[in-house]
Amino acid sequence: MPDLSTYAAVKDWLYGLKNTGAKYGIERMRVFSDALGHPEQRFPLIHVAGTNGKGSACAMLEAIFRHHGRRTGLFTSPHLVHQGERIQVDRRILGHDEIVGYTRRLSAVAAEIARHDPDLHPTFFEFMTGMAFLKFAESAVDIGIIETGLGGRLDSTNVVNPEVSVITSISLDHTEILGDSVEVIAREKAGILKPGKPVVLGELCPAAEAVIREIAAERGCAVHSIREAFGDDPARYPETSLAGEFQRRNAAVAMLAARLLADRHGLTEAGAKEALRAVRWAGRWDRYALHDRTLILDATHNPEGAIQLERNLRRLVEETGRRPVVAAGVLGERRARGLFPVVAEFAREIVLVRPRQARASAFEEMEAAIPPGFAGPVRRSAVRGIFPAVGECAAGGPGDTIVATGSIYLIGEIMEAVFHEIPVAEHVLQD
Repeated sequence: MPDLSTYAAVKDWLYGLKNTGAKYGIERMRVFSDALGHPEQRFPLIHVAGTNGKGSACAMLEAIFRHHGRRTGLFTSPHLVHQGERIQVDRRILGHDEIVGYTRRLSAVAAEIARHDPDLHPTFFEFMTGMAFLKFAESAVDIGIIETGLGGRLDSTNVVNPEVSVITSISLDHTEILGDSVEVIAREKAGILKPGKPVVLGELCPAAEAVIREIAAERGCAVHSIREAFGDDPARYPETSLAGEFQRRNAAVAMLAARLLADRHGLTEAGAKEALRAVRWAGRWDRYALHDRTLILDATHNPEGAIQLERNLRRLVEETGRRPVVAAGVLGERRARGLFPVVAEFAREIVLVRPRQARASAFEEMEAAIPPGFAGPVRRSAVRGIFPAVGECAAGGPGDTIVATGSIYLIGEIMEAVFHEIPVAEHVLQD
């Protein structure tokens, strides 16, 4: 067995798992979960999938249950700064000592599995999923809120049997894995539906919703959509502390799921509304004051997200009367093509930053995605070039707003630079 006595050693070992790459499929997780004694069956849970909004919806659901005094488990990915953000009980992130302890226990189980068949050794994400299930079971949570990592049907989290399944949105993303049409992607996401268990739908296009309703009918799942529950006017959706019209749609999803479980878990409409007005979820149109400037962090990693970014940027310019400086970086040419025309419409200046990820778009790729009519300056920088020290910003000038957007990995790097004097250096375990 490897030496896993310190967090540094554990981090290296987990990086070794991550470095072997992702292996899309569910069989390894089934074997791993079985070897762990199926901890995911020891607490009730909600399973959340979707192209966008699933993390925010998870945070909202967690807030609703915790507001009512319920002990909550929250599993999301990737993390922004600390690896332990992925696994939270009552919004307390998993500490280094806990990660060491769970890794030592789970690695022994994984090694025994691999002794019989090396191909069944859990991947990094599967390992973290197993860790979350075990932590929640041993913490005796009243409810687990589980976010899928990728897709749904073959995602590692799909060994669960939830009380309610949730699909927040469907759009084109990860097309090389999930498919190149919303219908195909919807079928993958709908893979989380379990026989006889209700499903809550966010605002979906008709083609995607038709596919999910077809699968729901086959599996005997009652379908509850926010359109049916709240109508088409976003002004009728619940209010939330998270900014943006799309967050009110996520709030409607969370509220609808909470209604379905209200009697079983002692939830009230008034309590749910209060919780939604106080929810926290970093990196989603998230405002901070940095001396004489305002910093807004907003993870926008696909075309659907770019639509929401456009609305937020338009509102920002209308409110302030000034165009922001926008720092942006993405993973992949298609995402660059979706993001930078929106950025160019509202930015006074664009600062290109490459996230510390192997799949990060090159500067040339991002520059090519900026429309030729953009009149402002475009420059290249590193995160530390823009945020040289804690609480400091070198972009723009007094009174300016700096909007950092694009990859969630970039947002995490910026949060580390802005808020942590000593580097956390856990970006290697993102994904």
